Amino acid sequence: MAMEKILIVDDDPNICEVLRTILVKEGYSALTANDGDDALIKFTAMHPDLVLLDVMMPGMNGYQVMREIQKKSNVPVILVTAKSEPNDEALGLDLGAEDYITKPIDKTSLLARIRARLRKNGPAAPDQGVRRGRVDYDKLTVDMDGYVLRVNGKVIETPPKELELLYCLASNPNHVYTRDQLLDEVWGFEYYGDSRTIDVHIKRLREKLEGVSDKWELRTVWGVGYKFAVPDEAE
Repeated sequence: MAMEKILIVDDDPNICEVLRTILVKEGYSALTANDGDDALIKFTAMHPDLVLLDVMMPGMNGYQVMREIQKKSNVPVILVTAKSEPNDEALGLDLGAEDYITKPIDKTSLLARIRARLRKNGPAAPDQGVRRGRVDYDKLTVDMDGYVLRVNGKVIETPPKELELLYCLASNPNHVYTRDQLLDEVWGFEYYGDSRTIDVHIKRLREKLEGVSDKWELRTVWGVGYKFAVPDEAE
């Protein structure tokens, strides 16, 4: 039986209790918080393996809470919200959320997504983790052990999903990925979102990497997808 710890954050105590009951029945350890400040206190104390985080909360909203969490940890965050516009989903994923689901919450879908995220990320550990690797190119380092992007030797603040996407491409130079393949590689096979989120992440990465080097580039392969092009090794 699963014993992973999940932090539930929602300003509605009733929703928190419903979600807590569902998760406890599934064998998870669940703790709730009703505002951003309390969420961050409990996050630090609990070291959860996953966070279910409401977006629309008074005071510190879910996006702000997620940014604070990302300063401390790479723990996966699933945003839970009543907002369902595509741009809202893209924003949440662009900021580093693992997934984005809307209310009313379907129990079966919620549990499937939680299982997918926990399988992909593994249990969280505050002081240790599996070494994922590092790639180095001219003026560029993608270090997945420390989740750090360095450009010209300077650390560039980058959401986890952007970094994972860049690492996937850069660790397989000149390999062309379709959007669906990138979703499978970075978000996992059970991701339910729109493949256009890949375009959003690529756009953000290009803004960070534009003009850095002429020895590599994030290249669009029209009608197919994307690749990390290294001309010296390519065609």
